Amino acid sequence: MYNNDELFKKINHIEFYVSSAKTWSYFMERGLGLDLKAYSGLETGNRGKSSYVLNKGDINLVFSSSMEKHSEINDSISLHGDGVRDISLEVDDIEFTKKHLESRNIKVSSIKEEKDDNGKIRRAVMQTYGDTIHTMIEKGDYKGFLPGYREEDTHTADTGIYKVDHVVGNVYEGEMDQWVNYYIKNMNFSQLVTFDDKMIRTDYSALRSKVVKYNDNIVFPINEPAQGLKKSQIQEYLDYYNSQGVQHIALKTDNIIETVSKMKQNGIQFLQTPASYYDTLTERVGNVDEDIEELKKLNILVDRDDDGYLLQIFTKPLTDRPTVFFEVIERKGAKSFGAGNFKALFESIERDQAMRGNL
Repeated sequence: MYNNDELFKKINHIEFYVSSAKTWSYFMERGLGLDLKAYSGLETGNRGKSSYVLNKGDINLVFSSSMEKHSEINDSISLHGDGVRDISLEVDDIEFTKKHLESRNIKVSSIKEEKDDNGKIRRAVMQTYGDTIHTMIEKGDYKGFLPGYREEDTHTADTGIYKVDHVVGNVYEGEMDQWVNYYIKNMNFSQLVTFDDKMIRTDYSALRSKVVKYNDNIVFPINEPAQGLKKSQIQEYLDYYNSQGVQHIALKTDNIIETVSKMKQNGIQFLQTPASYYDTLTERVGNVDEDIEELKKLNILVDRDDDGYLLQIFTKPLTDRPTVFFEVIERKGAKSFGAGNFKALFESIERDQAMRGNL
């Protein structure tokens, strides 16, 4: 039957609670090059909320807004602004997973079964850091996204992203280990890597980070702020989100130069990197296949580990609050998370923090 290695399969979808799902859907289509895959709203019999599912490859991002005066969605937006509510995990056997979690004293909702012409699914919900949840879904042979959604077939210009590489959470200072242990001891995740505040710091700010993963499809770095001369980007997030929560989602591509070029043409704004970063790039990371001048023009960062190298870049915050953003990442063998880029990245973020008056 099932064993401890079969609690979870992959990320099924990531749901945002937002003030206007239709606006976010348009932004994701035109900016990131995602396709509208499914829709739920008044036209499908959903009187409470409107949801748009944006897809490319294994990426499924859901944007939901409320059509009611008083609702969980509106309460969330009032407190946090637009942001991630649910990192949904697909499971093989919802009863097995629920029983395992409850044996670890994790509260799990009752299992709810939903049906339509495409078959049936079963789901249950558990809490994680802040107001973030994991909806666990057993899909079986269900055809389609989820019951209650109308399938759509809108195609936009492809930017090359196709998978969620990792999802990063920010938690309060002193609580990172608690949440790392939550995933390891209760959900059978393993710890992949640790970064302390001596590794991840600038002259002004610092953070600590640990990465937990269940398999190659479910990877969660967890950050906490550390004491520095000024406010770290993690603390800025916590202050404006008014809670712990998802800081960013890393989207994987196999050609980051092409992807970032297209996204910039689409109006996506990325963090800027000082030109001096590229003066000693090959000395730090060795030779790379890409043209250094092209990387410099696009502000793409490079780091290397024992398995190869990676290329990455981060968007500016997606909302008026300095909270959630995206990362674009290409892996050329590397399994790490760009530790060698943290100083350059933080300095870029700090320049924007200073302009906001929050450094």
